[in-house]
Amino acid sequence: MHAAALSGDASVPSYAFDSASGSRLERLVFHNRRAVLLVCLVLTLLLGAVAAARLGLNASFDKMIPSGHPYIQNYLQNRGELRGLGNSLRIVVENPKGTVDDPRYLEALKKVHDELFLTPGVDRAWVKSLWAPGVRWTEVTEEGFRGGPVMPDNYDGKPASTEQLRANIARANLVGSLVGTDFRSSMIVLPLLDRDPSGGQRLDYRALSNSIESIRARYEAMGEQAPVRLHVTGFAKLVGDLIAGLVQVSLYFVLAAVIAALIIYAYTRCLRSTGLVIACSLVAVAWQLGLVAALGFELDPYSILVPFLVFAIGVSHGAQKMNGIMQDIGRGADKLVAARLTFRRLFLAGLTALLADAVGFGVLMVIDIPVIRELALAASLGVAVLIVTNLILLPVLLSYLGVSPAAAARTVQTDGGGAVGRVFAGLERFVETRWSLVALGVAALLTVGGYAVSTHLKIGDLDAGAPELRADSRYNRDNAYTTAHYSLSSDTFAVIVKTAKEGCLQYQTLIDADRLAWELQQVPGVQTTMSLANAVRQITAGSNEGSPKWLTIARNQDVLNYGAQQASVNNPDLFNNDCSVMPVIAYLSDHRAETLDRVAEVAARFAQGHSGKDRQFLLAAGSAGIETATNIVVRRAWVQMLLLVYAAVIVLSFITFRSWRAVVVAVVPLVITSVLCEALMVALGIGVKVATLPVIALGVGIGIDYALYLLSVQLAQQRLGVPLAAAYRSALEFTGRVVVLVGVTLAVGVATWALSPIKFQADMGILLAFMFLWNMVGAVVLIPALSRWLLPGATPAAQPTPAMAVPA
Repeated sequence: MHAAALSGDASVPSYAFDSASGSRLERLVFHNRRAVLLVCLVLTLLLGAVAAARLGLNASFDKMIPSGHPYIQNYLQNRGELRGLGNSLRIVVENPKGTVDDPRYLEALKKVHDELFLTPGVDRAWVKSLWAPGVRWTEVTEEGFRGGPVMPDNYDGKPASTEQLRANIARANLVGSLVGTDFRSSMIVLPLLDRDPSGGQRLDYRALSNSIESIRARYEAMGEQAPVRLHVTGFAKLVGDLIAGLVQVSLYFVLAAVIAALIIYAYTRCLRSTGLVIACSLVAVAWQLGLVAALGFELDPYSILVPFLVFAIGVSHGAQKMNGIMQDIGRGADKLVAARLTFRRLFLAGLTALLADAVGFGVLMVIDIPVIRELALAASLGVAVLIVTNLILLPVLLSYLGVSPAAAARTVQTDGGGAVGRVFAGLERFVETRWSLVALGVAALLTVGGYAVSTHLKIGDLDAGAPELRADSRYNRDNAYTTAHYSLSSDTFAVIVKTAKEGCLQYQTLIDADRLAWELQQVPGVQTTMSLANAVRQITAGSNEGSPKWLTIARNQDVLNYGAQQASVNNPDLFNNDCSVMPVIAYLSDHRAETLDRVAEVAARFAQGHSGKDRQFLLAAGSAGIETATNIVVRRAWVQMLLLVYAAVIVLSFITFRSWRAVVVAVVPLVITSVLCEALMVALGIGVKVATLPVIALGVGIGIDYALYLLSVQLAQQRLGVPLAAAYRSALEFTGRVVVLVGVTLAVGVATWALSPIKFQADMGILLAFMFLWNMVGAVVLIPALSRWLLPGATPAAQPTPAMAVPA
């Protein structure tokens, strides 16, 4: 066997290269190149067809919540008894030229109500609006209680009917809840089913959002003559808007691909190799999407980012393979020999780097939120296919097509001079004592300062409205209007009181529920509370000539039974049919993490002290209750995820380098970047939530690639007895230039996400761009600085590893 073949000498002519050399995998791949190409072609066509035929866009309310958390389990077990406290839409219908008693407005409101009532997925029995027969009024007279539907049965639009409607609204106390405080709008509340009962299919949020938008568009098309304007809020509309934004996001994928191609071409000035790198990365995306579709998954606002990341990672590894082959051809190797030698040198480093990427995605599986777990699975599939498309398929294609001879020659010629040479010479100085101390000192200052800032990092949402969308989005404008004109917000935190049948009518149960409501009202951020106890107290007073002396919860069971019976007429959602479940609802001024934590703490303390055999106080339902559980899961997962991803990266690095010192050199730049990224989140006002939770894990998993490629070459040279400075220079010339190129390419590619109308995607783009850049800078600056003290001479391994050897 030719000795140079083992050392990876690219100057070996093709006739002297021993085709039987190399690993078994290398021989299997390159001795069967046509079969490899044929298999990859068939898979691309097959999986591409599957993705085109089956892949869809949607989202699920249940997938967005941590189903394993006790709060969510309590909610799911009692969901059927708590209509309106889970997934619901609130449509505020505004009269732009008058009040809600305008006959023209009421006619338009009825049309909107009827269309929404018949929309698939709406839980019609619990719909509320001025036109809903279940919305009723009650008053106390000398003869007892009198009541009826708020909308008069004989309403005909004449002044008498209009006046009666105004009186009914006042008697039902709807101003601030179902009617705007300025009397210029009213609300339609649409509780939603997760599945359409007619066909059993999961609710299509995209279709639901489009239906609402079509109604809104018809009235907006009338311009100033429109009798109503619609303001829509709720999870389903939010998801619909996110899905609509994904169409625009797909344009950024094209933009990212174009930018990556231009940057790589500017570096290589070789059209064919640039095209192959981009093509293999796109093949990986097609495979990943096909596998996702074949497994029955859909793309949602979170997993839509995975193809971007798969493409970016593919470009990163593809550029390394292209660069190695280009340099070997520039030194005189045949294209087949160059492909095999590059495969031999970089396959292990590339495989380890991809495994680290997979770990970065895989640790997300520990997060008990289905949408994040699906993102992790989809991304892991993408990384798996990259092992084939970019570590195997690309070298095989380059072994046939090669690279431009002029570009290959240029690569070798610029190794020692020009701007690139001056940059490399500057970076090489960081192995010197003085410069290494300067670099480490600056890094230490940045780390300490970044850590001090990162201690202010918040969990959960920091802004009003929907933080997933921009502040000026239609949804957030609608939310701002609703918040300004209604005293009861959509941020509801509900404690579930569970008893035996008819148990919620017992005196002690109502007393405890009333005490809980009182304690919640004392919490800053709680607007008001509502429960059966409130309704029973008011009805008891009404039954006694409205005397305030009777605003109490009577001990007489007959009085309580009568109060509950009357309450069920006007507020059927205050308890279930057999009175075994009732909610105590707190309406919050916002859904910031601090507010949710305060409310949850008071509710949990009360539940612990008052739950027993006869009654249980269970947390939590309502939008704010669900978000509280989500924040708890995110807070726990944040620390757990960081520990797991770093533990996995350390283990993989140790397996690769077999040196704890090398592991420290590789991991320290990642730690510094993670700390600085958390500080950046504080500076930009970004909290840790479901959308931003994956960023650090992805940044660490992908960022280790730089260290693996640089250190693998540096250590291989040092094991051959090459001094540190020269070894690091070889690493820079062989893989370092592409590390810089890839760092810039990845950062620019994901930075295009900052233009997205979906704010959490923009936030992820900014944070990932920051991590990609700083991981690259940390790798090329801190690896030599740390190596000066931890890896100054040859490592203990006596023999060079052929897979890591590089040309001199």
